[in-house]
Amino acid sequence: MTRKWRPSLGMVLGGALCGTLMLSFIGLVVLRYLGPEIGFRNAAILLGAVITGATTVLGWLLVRLLLRPIIALEHFAMQVRADPVQPPSPPQHFGTQELRATARGVLDMADTLRNRETTIRSFSDHVTHELKTPVSAIKAATELLQDSSALTAEDRRLVDQVAGAGVQMEQQLEALRDTARAREVRYDGDSSLGAVQGDLQEAFPGLDLEVEGQDVSIPLAPQGLSIVLHHLLDNALRHRGHVVHLTASQVGTAVTIVVQDNGAGISQGNAPRVFDPFFTTRRENGGTGMGLSIVRNSLRANSADIALEPSASGTRFVLTFEQN
Repeated sequence: MTRKWRPSLGMVLGGALCGTLMLSFIGLVVLRYLGPEIGFRNAAILLGAVITGATTVLGWLLVRLLLRPIIALEHFAMQVRADPVQPPSPPQHFGTQELRATARGVLDMADTLRNRETTIRSFSDHVTHELKTPVSAIKAATELLQDSSALTAEDRRLVDQVAGAGVQMEQQLEALRDTARAREVRYDGDSSLGAVQGDLQEAFPGLDLEVEGQDVSIPLAPQGLSIVLHHLLDNALRHRGHVVHLTASQVGTAVTIVVQDNGAGISQGNAPRVFDPFFTTRRENGGTGMGLSIVRNSLRANSADIALEPSASGTRFVLTFEQN
Protein backbone atom coordinates (compact mmCIF):
# COMPACT_ATOMS: atom_id res chain seq x y z
CA MET A 1 0.00 0.00 0.00
CA THR A 2 1.41 3.36 -0.96
CA ARG A 3 1.57 6.08 1.68
CA LYS A 4 -0.32 9.19 0.70
CA TRP A 5 -3.00 11.44 2.09
CA ARG A 6 -6.52 10.07 1.89
CA PRO A 7 -9.74 11.72 3.01
CA SER A 8 -11.84 10.14 5.71
CA LEU A 9 -15.14 8.50 4.91
CA GLY A 10 -16.94 11.20 6.90
CA MET A 11 -15.27 13.89 4.80
CA VAL A 12 -16.32 12.22 1.56
CA LEU A 13 -19.93 11.70 2.62
CA GLY A 14 -20.14 15.12 4.24
CA GLY A 15 -18.68 16.74 1.15
CA ALA A 16 -21.19 14.95 -1.07
CA LEU A 17 -24.08 16.11 1.12
CA CYS A 18 -22.77 19.69 1.25
CA GLY A 19 -22.30 19.65 -2.51
CA THR A 20 -25.89 18.53 -2.98
CA LEU A 21 -27.14 21.32 -0.71
CA MET A 22 -24.97 23.85 -2.52
CA LEU A 23 -26.45 22.81 -5.85
CA SER A 24 -29.92 23.46 -4.49
CA PHE A 25 -28.84 26.86 -3.15
CA ILE A 26 -27.15 27.81 -6.43
CA GLY A 27 -30.34 26.86 -8.27
CA LEU A 28 -32.39 29.21 -6.12
CA VAL A 29 -29.88 32.03 -6.63
CA VAL A 30 -29.78 31.57 -10.40
CA LEU A 31 -33.53 31.56 -10.77
CA ARG A 32 -34.13 34.40 -8.26
CA TYR A 33 -31.48 36.90 -9.31
CA LEU A 34 -30.28 36.00 -12.78
CA GLY A 35 -33.68 35.05 -14.18
CA PRO A 36 -34.92 38.65 -14.50
CA GLU A 37 -31.56 39.80 -15.85
CA ILE A 38 -30.78 37.17 -18.51
CA GLY A 39 -34.18 35.59 -18.88
CA PHE A 40 -35.56 32.57 -17.15
CA ARG A 41 -34.85 30.36 -20.17
CA ASN A 42 -31.18 31.27 -20.18
CA ALA A 43 -31.07 30.99 -16.40
CA ALA A 44 -32.53 27.47 -16.58
CA ILE A 45 -29.95 26.48 -19.21
CA LEU A 46 -27.15 27.87 -17.06
CA LEU A 47 -28.54 26.15 -13.98
CA GLY A 48 -28.75 22.82 -15.84
CA ALA A 49 -25.14 23.13 -17.01
CA VAL A 50 -23.89 23.97 -13.50
CA ILE A 51 -25.83 21.11 -11.89
CA THR A 52 -24.69 18.66 -14.57
CA GLY A 53 -21.04 19.65 -14.19
CA ALA A 54 -21.12 19.62 -10.40
CA THR A 55 -22.96 16.28 -10.29
CA THR A 56 -20.40 14.79 -12.67
CA VAL A 57 -17.56 15.91 -10.42
CA LEU A 58 -19.28 14.57 -7.29
CA GLY A 59 -20.08 11.27 -9.03
CA TRP A 60 -16.48 10.91 -10.20
CA LEU A 61 -15.21 11.53 -6.66
CA LEU A 62 -17.60 8.96 -5.16
CA VAL A 63 -16.65 6.37 -7.78
CA ARG A 64 -12.93 6.97 -7.26
CA LEU A 65 -13.00 7.17 -3.46
CA LEU A 66 -15.70 4.58 -2.65
CA LEU A 67 -17.00 2.40 -5.47
CA ARG A 68 -13.73 1.52 -7.22
CA PRO A 69 -11.81 0.58 -4.03
CA ILE A 70 -14.72 -1.57 -2.81
CA ILE A 71 -14.97 -3.40 -6.14
CA ALA A 72 -11.19 -3.92 -6.20
CA LEU A 73 -11.23 -5.30 -2.65
CA GLU A 74 -14.13 -7.60 -3.49
CA HIS A 75 -12.27 -8.89 -6.56
CA PHE A 76 -9.16 -9.52 -4.45
CA ALA A 77 -11.19 -11.46 -1.86
CA MET A 78 -12.74 -13.60 -4.62
CA GLN A 79 -9.27 -14.39 -5.99
CA VAL A 80 -8.09 -15.46 -2.54
CA ARG A 81 -11.19 -17.58 -2.09
CA ALA A 82 -10.69 -19.28 -5.47
CA ASP A 83 -6.98 -19.97 -4.92
CA PRO A 84 -5.71 -19.38 -1.35
CA VAL A 85 -2.20 -20.58 -2.24
CA GLN A 86 -1.42 -18.45 -5.31
CA PRO A 87 -0.95 -14.79 -4.27
CA PRO A 88 -3.25 -12.51 -6.30
CA SER A 89 -2.49 -8.93 -7.27
CA PRO A 90 -3.40 -6.59 -4.39
CA PRO A 91 -5.70 -3.60 -4.95
CA GLN A 92 -4.00 -0.42 -6.19
CA HIS A 93 -6.57 2.15 -5.02
CA PHE A 94 -7.88 2.43 -1.48
CA GLY A 95 -9.99 5.60 -1.45
CA THR A 96 -10.66 6.74 2.09
CA GLN A 97 -8.73 6.17 5.29
CA GLU A 98 -11.31 3.65 6.51
CA LEU A 99 -11.17 1.66 3.28
CA ARG A 100 -7.38 1.66 3.44
CA ALA A 101 -7.51 0.21 6.96
CA THR A 102 -10.03 -2.41 5.84
CA ALA A 103 -7.91 -3.30 2.82
CA ARG A 104 -4.82 -3.64 5.02
CA GLY A 105 -6.72 -6.06 7.27
CA VAL A 106 -7.91 -8.12 4.29
CA LEU A 107 -4.41 -8.25 2.79
CA ASP A 108 -2.88 -9.31 6.11
CA MET A 109 -5.57 -11.98 6.53
CA ALA A 110 -4.90 -13.26 3.01
CA ASP A 111 -1.15 -13.45 3.73
CA THR A 112 -1.82 -15.35 6.96
CA LEU A 113 -4.12 -17.78 5.17
CA ARG A 114 -1.65 -18.31 2.34
CA ASN A 115 1.26 -18.86 4.72
CA ARG A 116 -0.75 -21.32 6.79
CA GLU A 117 -1.82 -23.34 3.77
CA THR A 118 1.74 -23.35 2.43
CA THR A 119 3.07 -24.49 5.80
CA ILE A 120 0.53 -27.31 6.03
CA ARG A 121 1.25 -28.51 2.51
CA SER A 122 5.04 -28.25 3.00
CA PHE A 123 4.80 -30.12 6.29
CA SER A 124 2.71 -32.93 4.79
CA ASP A 125 5.04 -33.20 1.78
CA HIS A 126 8.11 -33.24 4.02
CA VAL A 127 6.70 -35.87 6.38
CA THR A 128 5.53 -38.17 3.60
CA HIS A 129 8.85 -37.80 1.76
CA GLU A 130 11.02 -38.43 4.83
CA LEU A 131 9.00 -41.45 5.99
CA LYS A 132 8.66 -43.05 2.58
CA THR A 133 12.16 -44.56 2.62
CA PRO A 134 12.04 -46.12 6.13
CA VAL A 135 8.53 -47.45 5.50
CA SER A 136 9.71 -49.06 2.27
CA ALA A 137 12.67 -50.56 4.13
CA ILE A 138 10.36 -51.99 6.81
CA LYS A 139 8.11 -53.45 4.14
CA ALA A 140 11.03 -55.05 2.29
CA ALA A 141 12.53 -56.44 5.51
CA THR A 142 9.24 -57.98 6.65
CA GLU A 143 8.73 -59.60 3.24
CA LEU A 144 12.18 -61.21 3.47
CA LEU A 145 11.51 -62.41 7.00
CA GLN A 146 8.12 -63.81 6.04
CA ASP A 147 9.79 -65.92 3.35
CA SER A 148 12.18 -67.41 5.89
CA SER A 149 11.50 -70.98 7.03
CA ALA A 150 13.53 -70.59 10.24
CA LEU A 151 10.94 -68.47 12.04
CA THR A 152 9.01 -69.86 14.95
CA ALA A 153 5.28 -69.33 15.23
CA GLU A 154 5.84 -66.54 17.75
CA ASP A 155 8.44 -64.86 15.52
CA ARG A 156 6.13 -65.09 12.49
CA ARG A 157 3.32 -63.52 14.49
CA LEU A 158 5.62 -60.64 15.46
CA VAL A 159 6.77 -60.17 11.83
CA ASP A 160 3.14 -60.11 10.68
CA GLN A 161 2.44 -57.37 13.24
CA VAL A 162 5.37 -55.34 11.94
CA ALA A 163 4.16 -55.85 8.35
CA GLY A 164 0.66 -54.73 9.34
CA ALA A 165 2.10 -51.64 11.03
CA GLY A 166 4.02 -50.82 7.84
CA VAL A 167 0.83 -51.06 5.79
CA GLN A 168 -0.95 -48.78 8.27
CA MET A 169 1.87 -46.25 8.02
CA GLU A 170 1.56 -46.25 4.22
CA GLN A 171 -2.19 -45.70 4.51
CA GLN A 172 -1.71 -42.88 7.01
CA LEU A 173 0.82 -41.12 4.78
CA GLU A 174 -1.50 -41.36 1.79
CA ALA A 175 -4.38 -40.07 3.90
CA LEU A 176 -2.21 -37.17 5.09
CA ARG A 177 -1.49 -36.19 1.49
CA ASP A 178 -5.17 -36.45 0.60
CA THR A 179 -6.15 -34.27 3.55
CA ALA A 180 -3.66 -31.54 2.63
CA ARG A 181 -4.81 -31.70 -1.00
CA ALA A 182 -8.46 -31.45 0.04
CA ARG A 183 -7.78 -28.09 1.72
CA GLU A 184 -6.79 -26.56 -1.62
CA VAL A 185 -8.88 -28.15 -4.36
CA ARG A 186 -12.06 -26.38 -5.46
CA TYR A 187 -14.80 -28.02 -7.48
CA ASP A 188 -16.61 -25.07 -9.03
CA GLY A 189 -19.84 -25.89 -10.80
CA ASP A 190 -23.24 -27.42 -10.13
CA SER A 191 -24.43 -30.96 -9.79
CA SER A 192 -27.24 -33.06 -8.32
CA LEU A 193 -27.75 -36.37 -6.60
CA GLY A 194 -29.26 -37.73 -9.79
CA ALA A 195 -26.05 -36.93 -11.69
CA VAL A 196 -23.88 -39.04 -9.36
CA GLN A 197 -26.38 -41.70 -8.28
CA GLY A 198 -25.35 -44.20 -10.94
CA ASP A 199 -21.64 -43.83 -10.12
CA LEU A 200 -22.32 -44.28 -6.41
CA GLN A 201 -24.46 -47.36 -6.93
CA GLU A 202 -21.79 -48.90 -9.15
CA ALA A 203 -19.05 -48.18 -6.61
CA PHE A 204 -21.08 -49.58 -3.69
CA PRO A 205 -23.12 -52.53 -4.96
CA GLY A 206 -23.54 -53.79 -1.40
CA LEU A 207 -25.49 -50.67 -0.36
CA ASP A 208 -29.15 -50.02 -1.01
CA LEU A 209 -29.29 -46.33 -1.98
CA GLU A 210 -32.56 -44.47 -1.50
CA VAL A 211 -32.38 -41.01 -3.09
CA GLU A 212 -34.79 -38.08 -2.75
CA GLY A 213 -34.41 -34.70 -4.40
CA GLN A 214 -32.42 -36.01 -7.36
CA ASP A 215 -32.94 -32.78 -9.33
CA VAL A 216 -32.06 -30.27 -6.59
CA SER A 217 -29.16 -28.13 -7.82
CA ILE A 218 -26.08 -28.49 -5.60
CA PRO A 219 -23.33 -25.83 -5.93
CA LEU A 220 -20.53 -28.38 -6.27
CA ALA A 221 -19.13 -29.98 -9.42
CA PRO A 222 -20.03 -33.66 -9.95
CA GLN A 223 -16.45 -34.78 -9.27
CA GLY A 224 -16.35 -33.03 -5.90
CA LEU A 225 -19.82 -34.26 -4.89
CA SER A 226 -18.90 -37.80 -5.89
CA ILE A 227 -15.69 -37.71 -3.80
CA VAL A 228 -17.54 -36.44 -0.72
CA LEU A 229 -20.35 -38.99 -0.97
CA HIS A 230 -17.89 -41.82 -1.70
CA HIS A 231 -16.22 -41.20 1.66
CA LEU A 232 -19.56 -41.07 3.50
CA LEU A 233 -20.91 -44.22 1.85
CA ASP A 234 -17.65 -46.04 2.56
CA ASN A 235 -17.98 -44.93 6.18
CA ALA A 236 -21.53 -46.36 6.29
CA LEU A 237 -20.39 -49.65 4.79
CA ARG A 238 -17.51 -49.97 7.26
CA HIS A 239 -19.98 -49.50 10.14
CA ARG A 240 -22.18 -52.39 8.92
CA GLY A 241 -24.73 -50.24 7.14
CA HIS A 242 -26.58 -51.69 4.16
CA VAL A 243 -29.19 -48.97 3.50
CA VAL A 244 -28.27 -45.32 2.94
CA HIS A 245 -30.88 -42.62 2.42
CA LEU A 246 -29.71 -39.49 0.54
CA THR A 247 -32.03 -36.46 0.67
CA ALA A 248 -31.32 -33.13 -1.05
CA SER A 249 -33.47 -30.07 -0.37
CA GLN A 250 -33.30 -26.31 -0.67
CA VAL A 251 -34.63 -23.70 1.73
CA GLY A 252 -33.98 -20.14 0.62
CA THR A 253 -30.38 -19.92 -0.55
CA ALA A 254 -29.22 -22.94 1.48
CA VAL A 255 -29.01 -26.43 -0.02
CA THR A 256 -28.70 -29.40 2.31
CA ILE A 257 -27.93 -33.08 1.76
CA VAL A 258 -28.85 -35.51 4.53
CA VAL A 259 -26.93 -38.79 4.53
CA GLN A 260 -28.65 -41.31 6.81
CA ASP A 261 -27.53 -44.93 7.15
CA ASN A 262 -28.75 -47.86 9.23
CA GLY A 263 -25.31 -48.93 10.46
CA ALA A 264 -23.92 -49.28 13.95
CA GLY A 265 -23.87 -45.53 14.48
CA ILE A 266 -21.42 -43.38 16.42
CA SER A 267 -21.34 -43.33 20.21
CA GLN A 268 -21.93 -40.10 22.09
CA GLY A 269 -18.40 -40.21 23.44
CA ASN A 270 -16.86 -40.41 19.97
CA ALA A 271 -19.23 -37.97 18.25
CA PRO A 272 -17.25 -34.79 19.07
CA ARG A 273 -14.07 -36.30 17.58
CA VAL A 274 -15.27 -37.89 14.34
CA PHE A 275 -13.88 -35.05 12.20
CA ASP A 276 -10.50 -34.98 13.97
CA PRO A 277 -7.61 -36.15 11.77
CA PHE A 278 -6.39 -39.70 12.53
CA PHE A 279 -9.26 -40.44 14.93
CA THR A 280 -10.67 -43.90 14.25
CA THR A 281 -12.10 -46.83 16.18
CA ARG A 282 -11.13 -49.26 13.41
CA ARG A 283 -7.34 -48.96 13.37
CA GLU A 284 -6.88 -52.72 13.50
CA ASN A 285 -9.07 -53.10 10.41
CA GLY A 286 -7.16 -50.61 8.28
CA GLY A 287 -8.98 -47.43 9.25
CA THR A 288 -6.89 -44.26 8.91
CA GLY A 289 -9.24 -41.82 10.64
CA MET A 290 -8.85 -39.33 7.79
CA GLY A 291 -11.98 -39.92 5.69
CA LEU A 292 -14.30 -37.50 7.49
CA SER A 293 -11.49 -34.97 7.88
CA ILE A 294 -10.97 -35.05 4.10
CA VAL A 295 -14.72 -34.62 3.57
CA ARG A 296 -14.85 -31.58 5.84
CA ASN A 297 -11.77 -29.97 4.27
CA SER A 298 -13.14 -30.54 0.77
CA LEU A 299 -16.49 -29.01 1.66
CA ARG A 300 -15.00 -26.01 3.46
CA ALA A 301 -12.71 -25.36 0.50
CA ASN A 302 -15.93 -25.03 -1.52
CA SER A 303 -17.82 -22.80 0.96
CA ALA A 304 -19.82 -25.69 2.43
CA ASP A 305 -19.73 -27.67 5.67
CA ILE A 306 -20.73 -30.96 7.27
CA ALA A 307 -22.18 -31.77 10.68
CA LEU A 308 -22.99 -34.95 12.58
CA GLU A 309 -26.55 -34.87 13.89
CA PRO A 310 -28.16 -37.14 16.50
CA SER A 311 -30.04 -40.10 15.07
CA ALA A 312 -32.28 -42.71 16.65
CA SER A 313 -30.44 -45.38 14.68
CA GLY A 314 -27.42 -45.43 12.41
CA THR A 315 -25.48 -42.30 11.50
CA ARG A 316 -26.83 -39.00 10.17
CA PHE A 317 -24.61 -36.44 8.43
CA VAL A 318 -25.93 -33.11 7.11
CA LEU A 319 -24.05 -31.28 4.36
CA THR A 320 -24.88 -27.57 3.98
CA PHE A 321 -24.16 -25.47 0.89
CA GLU A 322 -24.70 -21.71 0.85
CA GLN A 323 -25.51 -20.37 -2.62
CA ASN A 324 -24.52 -16.82 -3.54
